[in-house]
Amino acid sequence: MFQVPSFKLFSGQADGWGVNRHTTIKLPSVEIHEIETSPEKRTRTLKHLIRANHVNHSVLYHDDEFHNHCPHILGSAYLLGADSDQLSAVYDRQAEELEPWRDSPGEVSRHDWRKYLGDRRYQRAFVDFFEDELVTHGYDWKKLAEEYLFSSEEPLINGLIAGLAHPLIHLGYAYELDNGTIAVEALAMGATSYNSLHKYLDDPAYTRPAPHPTPTPLEILARVHTDTRLSVFAVPGNENIEPLFLRDETVLLEHWNSWALSPSPLEAFEASQRAAAVLLVGTPATPKEYDFFLAHVLTSSHAVRVLLPLLPARFHVSLARQWWLFALAVYISQRRPSLDQGRITGFDLQGRDWAWVDAQAVRGPWALDEHYVKGSPFSPAHPPQLRAKLMGVALRSLKESAKTWSDPDAFFLKAAVRFAVEFDGWSGFSS
Repeated sequence: MFQVPSFKLFSGQADGWGVNRHTTIKLPSVEIHEIETSPEKRTRTLKHLIRANHVNHSVLYHDDEFHNHCPHILGSAYLLGADSDQLSAVYDRQAEELEPWRDSPGEVSRHDWRKYLGDRRYQRAFVDFFEDELVTHGYDWKKLAEEYLFSSEEPLINGLIAGLAHPLIHLGYAYELDNGTIAVEALAMGATSYNSLHKYLDDPAYTRPAPHPTPTPLEILARVHTDTRLSVFAVPGNENIEPLFLRDETVLLEHWNSWALSPSPLEAFEASQRAAAVLLVGTPATPKEYDFFLAHVLTSSHAVRVLLPLLPARFHVSLARQWWLFALAVYISQRRPSLDQGRITGFDLQGRDWAWVDAQAVRGPWALDEHYVKGSPFSPAHPPQLRAKLMGVALRSLKESAKTWSDPDAFFLKAAVRFAVEFDGWSGFSS
């Protein structure tokens, strides 16, 4: 088991980013959908399907390499207007790829749970542990999350980008749907995916003044695109992330520290959400293929947006920085493709609006058909069913960004419409 670095509390002094522990990114909450108490039929269906997934399917599968996206996909379909029958069809198709639970080598308890962080064999044990802890917290899952995410010298919240940010995305849906079942899974996913990336947030020594700070991530990404000091990987893929940190940590952290959240953290965060849209829609390998891993940069940005108004203020900056570290790592691992913002700003909507986007997500040609992903070869790391369904998750992320920032130039709407019009496959895989 790897050694966890020592943690030092941030002082009240400004850090290398020009912000301090009291800096907040002030946003109103997204709409919270209390699916546990709603009497509406489709909401009850969603609640039952989320529970069915939890009971029947592990959070990790295929030799513990893949993450169970079912709550993300069901939640997105529901929030985009899917009815009960459509939700059931989504679940049935997802269930074809998922796997039943397997016993862990042993149990996890309050006195030793951190000993098993990062050990995926203990996924069932972590779920059982957090469910037992939920009982001791009076079935208040937010109190459970507060204890295990925030109350530690090495808080679990700082490691949620491990596992391609799936724990972070899962946690976002837990809060947005106000659902304890998804929260328990998010905690278990965060615990089993935990790796060394948390140290960059836990240890302030990694936060240093950068030579050319800017509040605009797209400016930094343009520098990264042409930075000859960085490795150029032979093929894209998330397998490149670990060697990237081993080979190029110093250069990577220089770019990471270049994102200036001062003087306006809110404007900097808005710029990061626009960058997330460009990373997906402005970097297609062909006019109809989009990078599967860069899609996770967008969907994890949505998770950050959901969580910021709901989490303790002292974690606002570190959560945004955590996402930025993930975005940089994925962009470099995907071989630093050219960024064309004009693919969004110059796109002609031809009268299409968010109602049209919603309809494509729920009833479009790829809404249920796993074989619609015909533009790219099958990747054993991500089955066709999953790769098709993530379209709705990406579109939902863009829609919420539009709501957050009012979208006066229709930037996020244009990104969503172009994505829905053109998509005919995923790229970005190593094989």
